[in-house]
Amino acid sequence: MPKPINLSLFLLPIIIISAWNLSLVNGQKTWCVAKPSSDEATLRANINYACSQVDCNSILKDGCPCFLPHLLINHASIAMNLYYQSRGRNHWNCYFGNSALVVTTDPNFHFLETKRLCLELI
Repeated sequence: MPKPINLSLFLLPIIIISAWNLSLVNGQKTWCVAKPSSDEATLRANINYACSQVDCNSILKDGCPCFLPHLLINHASIAMNLYYQSRGRNHWNCYFGNSALVVTTDPNFHFLETKRLCLELI
């Protein structure tokens, strides 16, 4: 008589994915940020793509509070988050070729109050 198959191993990924989606849906605020390991070319491509889909000019223009600090990873995170927020905060809108992360902790926590306005505007 054949051994019964343990379905728990097959259902585990479905349960994990479902639980992750539910945790992000239950009113929890999320942000999309660039992975620190992303290279410059990827970050630039992410900015170009995100800003071709949403208007980044009012946020990433020199002189705006979101422009500083003038670091590529910060600009990429702001552009990617703008895209992510505008598309409904779905985890697939924060993929960017596996160069982004969905976070549940406010990425502006350590910035100045004017910097905090940047992602709140989005």
